[in-house]
Amino acid sequence: MNKPSLTLSSDVPEANTEATQDTPSMRLDKDKPAGSKDNGRDSSDDLLDLKGKVESRLLSMWNNVKFGWTVKLKTSFSKESPVWLLGRCYHRKLSPTGSLESSTEIGTEATAQQPIEQIYGEGIEGFKSDFISKIWMTYRREFPTMSGSTFTTDCGWGCMLRSGQMMLAQALVCHFLGRSWRWSPEKPIQNAREFQEDCLHRMIIKWFGDKSSVNSPLSIHHMVRLGETLGKKPGDWYGPASVAHCLKAVMTAASKENYEFDNLEVYVAQDSTIYIQDVYSCCRLPNGGWKSLILLVPVKLGTDKFNSIYGPCLTSLLTLDFCIGIIGGRPKHSLYFIGYQDDRLIHLDPHYCQEMIDVWQPNFSLQTFHCRSPRKMPLSKMDPSCCVGFYLATQHDFETFVNIITSFLIPQGVSANFEYPIFTLHNGSQSSVMDPPNIRYSIYETEQNWVTPNTHDSDTDFESEEFVLV
Repeated sequence: MNKPSLTLSSDVPEANTEATQDTPSMRLDKDKPAGSKDNGRDSSDDLLDLKGKVESRLLSMWNNVKFGWTVKLKTSFSKESPVWLLGRCYHRKLSPTGSLESSTEIGTEATAQQPIEQIYGEGIEGFKSDFISKIWMTYRREFPTMSGSTFTTDCGWGCMLRSGQMMLAQALVCHFLGRSWRWSPEKPIQNAREFQEDCLHRMIIKWFGDKSSVNSPLSIHHMVRLGETLGKKPGDWYGPASVAHCLKAVMTAASKENYEFDNLEVYVAQDSTIYIQDVYSCCRLPNGGWKSLILLVPVKLGTDKFNSIYGPCLTSLLTLDFCIGIIGGRPKHSLYFIGYQDDRLIHLDPHYCQEMIDVWQPNFSLQTFHCRSPRKMPLSKMDPSCCVGFYLATQHDFETFVNIITSFLIPQGVSANFEYPIFTLHNGSQSSVMDPPNIRYSIYETEQNWVTPNTHDSDTDFESEEFVLV
């Protein structure tokens, strides 16, 4: 029985070569004979298209040179410290004994094939199986142009939107497949349950397909279009709070065309406050039922830089089973944080640019939607603006969240009356407490760092992991 290895590939392009080569290039005119033209198009339109595609490819190549080298850095997971990943704890001491040097790359020559109930607590093998099961959204190139623009790639500006897509995808995985679901790419489908899980897995990815279509209601195209209501346009930078509001808007729009979202609600906390009565109003159904809740809480944990007093609070949130991660990163470099070990955050990075995959083709490749290279970043390097996400499936889950969350929000060693917890809960509704805030103003006030280049940061702050134990 093969297991995923402890050594990860240090070459990102190679890790994705097979999936990229197997997928046809998504040219807008790929089904037309050479030299043919659409009605109303002339040679200048064709030249603009060609120029845009060349610029897109050059930009993505430069981006991959800029960010791809960081995966060759070697750091280590300590065998003495547990690794936390969205509410699950993994520890090297629980792993089977074996040679680390003789291991192979995750997902190529070996994979976790144990039953789901055996994965939790399995140690580093369980961590790897859990990590590669997370849906990875990255920059894409050569997708259909966005409305009102000539963009055929989001390379260079769409990283926070991709991070938001990853957090939303994790919520949908929890909703449709469950937190314990695992993707086993080398294991053939053997029964009806596994076939159904594969269909649901693919359906979730299809919803994020890179085109403006009702069949892909959560695409970056739809997010950018809805972002216009927040004063954004294609090519603009997004911060965590504006992405949270985009996610709510795109899910609201999607629910009008897709019955699968009927029992899902997205609530975005205003001014770092969750109004409990408003959540009840959103989630209660006329028949007495309850909508599952995706709870997004934009916060600002410091002024110009991250206030270290909040570090233990932030990592403790990642130990909660209903946490779906944190979108943040550093100025102009978004990341999706899903776990930690000691004082370093484990994340998925959206900055690697890949060719668009036509997810509506039968049996499309899943390889480029899952990452095999965990990375870590020092908690101290985190930008103070971020957004914490939670998935609460039932009313009981929400009420449990309300009862326990306060103890996670106040830094250790300070009074229970500490004036600045990570976020707060209020028993009433927002309308009964204050006038509705100017959402656009509050977003821009808390996200100035995300639209201002930070010339002092270095990519060496980021680390890739090869699971070398110290």
